[in-house]
Amino acid sequence: MKTTASNVATVRSWFQDLYKRREFITDKSGCQMLEVLGATFLADEEVIFGEINQDYAQREIEWYKSRSLNVNDIPGGPPKIWKECADSAGLINSNYGWMIWDEANYFQYEHAKIELQVNPESRRAVMIYTRPSIWGQFNSNGMSDFICTNCVQYFIRDAKLIALVQMRSNDVIFGFKNDRVWQRHVHQKLAEDLKCEVGDMIWHVGSLHIYSRHFSLIEDNKIPT
Repeated sequence: MKTTASNVATVRSWFQDLYKRREFITDKSGCQMLEVLGATFLADEEVIFGEINQDYAQREIEWYKSRSLNVNDIPGGPPKIWKECADSAGLINSNYGWMIWDEANYFQYEHAKIELQVNPESRRAVMIYTRPSIWGQFNSNGMSDFICTNCVQYFIRDAKLIALVQMRSNDVIFGFKNDRVWQRHVHQKLAEDLKCEVGDMIWHVGSLHIYSRHFSLIEDNKIPT
């Protein structure tokens, strides 16, 4: 069995090279950024640049586990980025716990678990996060929340559970590290339920990017505030 040879250190070098060559693009808001399309790598480190805020990461997991679709239910209160995504009442689409555990989204976790219990060699163990109806929901009532995770596919190979995370869009600084904490949580729980070891986590992103406000991290690896 072979998996991708690229890893987080490789990704770091991609962005360092892009920055040196000044290969900037402009996003829809007019902000400069660096971008890699179709990035695939082993998520073998917690962060690409910066460091984990362990307190917030745990609070976000607790909110996901609650399945609440209201950002005001995030323990300790929502950070600015969640408030900007939500509608005036605090409602959003992207509670990942709701997406994989709730009946309203067809019990994604349970289906993937049963599939691998019945057929450990399966290629059908997929937890689908986004949905076709997102086109009519991402901007409803002033919301701006087009789900970033497309799906996660799981394989049992050599008695290890491998996770393939497929992202529509991922910010190198905050998006990757917070999403990885969540995906590792689910990865470990599913491996425990299936009574197998935790294997590699492979990260695939349509648009992996870093915004100009964090370009300094590429130069000196400062911690973002």
